[in-house]
Amino acid sequence: MSFVLHGLAVSQGIAIGYAHLVSHATFEVAQYQVKERDIEAELIRFDDALAAVHAELGVLKVEAGASPGAPAELSAFVDLHAMILTDPLLAEVPRQLIRERRCNAEWALVQQLEQITAQFDEIEDAYLRERKHDIVQVVERVLKVLLGHGHKIGRRGRDEDIIIVAHDLSPADTIQFKQLKIGGFVTDLGGATSHTAIVARSLAIPAVVGLHHARPLIRDEDLLIVDGTRGVLIVDPDHRVLQEYRLRKSELEIERNKLKRLRTSRSITLDGETIQLCANIEVPQDIEKVKEVDAAGIGLFRTEFLFMNRDELPGEDEQFEAYRSVVKALPGKPVTIRSLDLGADKTARALRGVARIEPNPALGMRAIRYCLAEPHIFLAQLRAILRASHYGQVRLLVPMLAHAHEIEQTLAMVSLAKEQLRDAKVKFDDSLEIGGMIEIPAAALALGPFLKHLDFLSIGTNDLIQYTLAIDRTDEAVAYLYDELHPAVLRLVALTIAGGRRAGLPVALCGEMAGDPGLTRLLLGMGLRQLSMHPAQLLEVKQKVMKSDCALLRGRVARLLRQEDPVRQREQLIKINAV
Repeated sequence: MSFVLHGLAVSQGIAIGYAHLVSHATFEVAQYQVKERDIEAELIRFDDALAAVHAELGVLKVEAGASPGAPAELSAFVDLHAMILTDPLLAEVPRQLIRERRCNAEWALVQQLEQITAQFDEIEDAYLRERKHDIVQVVERVLKVLLGHGHKIGRRGRDEDIIIVAHDLSPADTIQFKQLKIGGFVTDLGGATSHTAIVARSLAIPAVVGLHHARPLIRDEDLLIVDGTRGVLIVDPDHRVLQEYRLRKSELEIERNKLKRLRTSRSITLDGETIQLCANIEVPQDIEKVKEVDAAGIGLFRTEFLFMNRDELPGEDEQFEAYRSVVKALPGKPVTIRSLDLGADKTARALRGVARIEPNPALGMRAIRYCLAEPHIFLAQLRAILRASHYGQVRLLVPMLAHAHEIEQTLAMVSLAKEQLRDAKVKFDDSLEIGGMIEIPAAALALGPFLKHLDFLSIGTNDLIQYTLAIDRTDEAVAYLYDELHPAVLRLVALTIAGGRRAGLPVALCGEMAGDPGLTRLLLGMGLRQLSMHPAQLLEVKQKVMKSDCALLRGRVARLLRQEDPVRQREQLIKINAV
């Protein structure tokens, strides 16, 4: 039966494909008695499921070794799961339960899992305690096979025909999709500017979030249409609707191909203003997409993604190699590396035992607050960044600064990291530029310490908007209040740009506003000359830049900023974009 669900459009485009349901909870399984004569058959069914998962893990390891973009730790991760799968506690004890209690294999496996996880919960060592999650994941793989849900992503025809359907996806979950080619994803939860949505845009795949009831209503292999522009999900569409969307998808692909012609064009306005368009990345593998659009450099390297989906902290050497690989891939171009920014919806398993990360940390221990509270982690990252600076034009960007003493402590930590490298006779760029993110209203309203101590500013509008309007951007219940055009938000952005210009300090904007072509002229009229966005958005923004006249925009945007009425403000923005 065909039906339509409406949610929040977070990543434009159209995807047509088959549903792949993602679950992060152990399946609820029914218990039933197995007849005496069927016990051997049940044991064989259990053994076959183990063998199927073992084969699946073997394929994953081969793919990890063959893929140049696969994380280095993925092979070790697969080996660990293969070892867990053959452990007698999982491979043998359920067989005993099947024989002794004459129960079905699924129920026996879940009973044994509950026993094992209860024992792990009592372990004091944080690292060993976290192994519980690996065991749960292995058991879920076996249960999927036993319950008949054991197909692998990408196994059907074309990888692009897979639509991920989940109740929720963390940024750590979503970042794993960079290793796969999927058509799109939909979730019950999430906001338009959650980090999961941001990663979706970086992947350039259609996505709709905040659907509320998609996960329980959709079945594996249902045919889906994801309209990431209108925020619509169509389940089991009829032939007429399917044909219409196939046509629209083809038209969008034609438009994208036209934009590729702008790759080598200069990003310059009609009145001769050069606009620097840089790219945001999450992991070093994103660098290929940066090259595809010939970005002017990296305006934001979100280093926290190096810490996700793993159980051990990346060491200084591993971080250094990651940063250096990006720097060497873009010779002569700036690479702005943001220091660790964990918190809110970005968490890392490896840090759970190191410091407390609040369940609701938007106003708590996150970003620079976390780094200053854990100096050994911060210093290791600073040394890695400094070492990478020897190989190119590296800049350090510090997130969530609000107080003068935070700036001073950060600079002191950088000085200490430099001293440690000098003692070790390790080369680095002693003149490394250090910038601060303006993403807290207090920072925008009191720029003095930033202008005095730092080399550049970068406006992070995602957090600036949520803190200005008191909205948790990961909560779909208040997502309708999120407004990048709120007069207060625009004035804070304009205030920061003007303050930087007066002090002769470069100001960039690296939030999601930078990648919205509908806001490009507004930002240019404010005086912004540096924008950083996901590579997938860059060419469309460049097209807008090349059709704009900054001198003409200046007066029109000034009038818009004086406007108190949001309706008239939007009317003026429409006129600005229509020129």
